[in-house]
Amino acid sequence: MTGFRDSLTGVGTDRLVAVLLMLQRREQVTAAEVAKELEVSERTARRDLDALAMAGVPVYSTQGRGGGWRLVGGARTDLSGLTAGEARALFLVAGQASAATPAVKAALRKLVQALPEPFRVQAEAAASSLVVDPQRWGTSRVERRSPRFLDELQDAVIRGVQVRFGYVDGKGAETVRTVHPLGVVAKGPWWYLVATTDAGRRTFRIDRVSFADPTGEPVRRPEDFDLAESWREIADEVDRRRTPLEVQAVCVPHAMSRLRMVIGDRLQVGASTPDGRVEVVIRGYNEYALAGELAGLVEWLEVTGPPGVRDQLASIGGALVERYG
Repeated sequence: MTGFRDSLTGVGTDRLVAVLLMLQRREQVTAAEVAKELEVSERTARRDLDALAMAGVPVYSTQGRGGGWRLVGGARTDLSGLTAGEARALFLVAGQASAATPAVKAALRKLVQALPEPFRVQAEAAASSLVVDPQRWGTSRVERRSPRFLDELQDAVIRGVQVRFGYVDGKGAETVRTVHPLGVVAKGPWWYLVATTDAGRRTFRIDRVSFADPTGEPVRRPEDFDLAESWREIADEVDRRRTPLEVQAVCVPHAMSRLRMVIGDRLQVGASTPDGRVEVVIRGYNEYALAGELAGLVEWLEVTGPPGVRDQLASIGGALVERYG
């Protein structure tokens, strides 16, 4: 699956699905026909067709007069030329975690019905196996990289099999456990596995996995499980533990971008006040630490509560005046 995703880097998911549907619908297409229907250049159309072929999708070209691109299996193929892995990969790159438009997702729902029955379940599982959460925890600017066992764990999610793996915790201690994998989440630079264990639902940072062996035993998946909804609950709980304090404040509109830069995803924006300022809620670890963060923003920001943070800001202001006044 990694090869499929890498081969499609820079290729629009919308066009990918559109070209596949064209190939399914017609006996043959030319780059000129693809370009006209998708409103792109012929060069772009040829690049997209080449990308499909390099990714392993069973398309081939015929040269000469009357030539063009065909999908293995004929004009009215049910896409049976796709292998199980290719079908899963297609729905993975255009599943709920992708930037695909609603129209593309609707096209995929139609396309999945054209898949042979043996592939359909895993294709649908692939489409819902991954969630991308763009918000980072903390201020880390680490670049996201695929950890070593990402593909093995995601494959286990899609196939619905349990996994036995080694896991190294934050203190360096390694344990071995068997889990029921439910989904994979990309959060900022890190990848997480969401799974059920004997102790309940847990998350594991995939870069801390030392080995991963599918057991072949079926996963016990909770009824009506939704990965995106489950991850929101997990992320909200982590945020509450990391930043239990909430500060209420008002900010002048032209400083909102600066406030977002300083506070990041700990900022919640509310309504405008009668004087034109913007109500905000800012989460932090404790009163002292949060007051220190906000002290440099007092020109644009007025903290209205809780009183402890206002007291800390007053103390900081008094110390500044005493030293520099």
